[in-house]
Amino acid sequence: MKTTTISLLLLALAPALASAADERTCTMRDAAMPAPSMTYVLCEQGLLLVTGDEGVKWTTRKIADTKGLRALAFQDVNRGLAAGGAGVIVATADGGKTWTPRKTGTTENLTDLQMMGDEGWAVGYDGVILHTSDGGQTWAAQKSGMAQSLEAVSFLDAKNGWAAGWSGTILHTVDGGNSWQQVKTSSASWSLSSIHFLDAKNGFISGFAGQLLRTRDGGATWEAVKTPYSGWLTSITFDSAGRGWITTDDGFLLSTDGGATWKMASGEAAAEGQTQLFLNKLLRSSGVTWALGPFGLAKQTGDGTQWKKIENPLSDDGEK
Repeated sequence: MKTTTISLLLLALAPALASAADERTCTMRDAAMPAPSMTYVLCEQGLLLVTGDEGVKWTTRKIADTKGLRALAFQDVNRGLAAGGAGVIVATADGGKTWTPRKTGTTENLTDLQMMGDEGWAVGYDGVILHTSDGGQTWAAQKSGMAQSLEAVSFLDAKNGWAAGWSGTILHTVDGGNSWQQVKTSSASWSLSSIHFLDAKNGFISGFAGQLLRTRDGGATWEAVKTPYSGWLTSITFDSAGRGWITTDDGFLLSTDGGATWKMASGEAAAEGQTQLFLNKLLRSSGVTWALGPFGLAKQTGDGTQWKKIENPLSDDGEK
């Protein structure tokens, strides 16, 4: 009888214990920096980390009962959206203090999200593309014409956008996603995960197996760019000084000639244990570039070739 009572008590407490564990754990998936003084970091477990002093102090806000979150976008310091598993999109109008679910019409996992004013797009598994024109209040499906899963979406303006994903999939739209065209190129053979355009003509897409693609004609043609790294090129961006950065499991690749050539970053750029963060996403805010991984952040400092490591405050090792 005593054993049975204890077992029943543990079963009753299990949800509460799991919830408590979730609120002490953060696998960082995405971040948004709507103002120089405010950084939001999305945790896969359904938490939002908030810092107003570049990671010295953090507060934690719970995102409803949602887990498996992958993507985050804020239109300003108050209005934001998070997307993730099973087609979930949730919205906040008060800086992440409260969240409201939005109907998406899909149960596919969503992997990336971008907002441009009230216009926005989310992409995900099985070629899913969703669009909003009212700031994320309502969402409607757009026809991608693809069954391959999509990992990244990037719009230069409200009309001209790109999506990329598994098996070298590249899609392009010139009408806000009302129609999407597949871009076929022999240079894309592995899955793709990051898109960055310098302007309407010059862009890059990176992905698995050291794959880096470049266009100089607005995406009409793409060429392969050789890199010194054969692993996953997880994210790519160019900083305010025109330097190109690519994150890898082992640190950064750096280009100082507009992306024509790349080398492994060394010295200050790879200092302070950046490799331990497994960086996989690059973000720009007010001229400063940030890199994010599941276990922490790195912020560009000094002359732009130095990076400051910011520990995940909810890491398994405890508060840093």
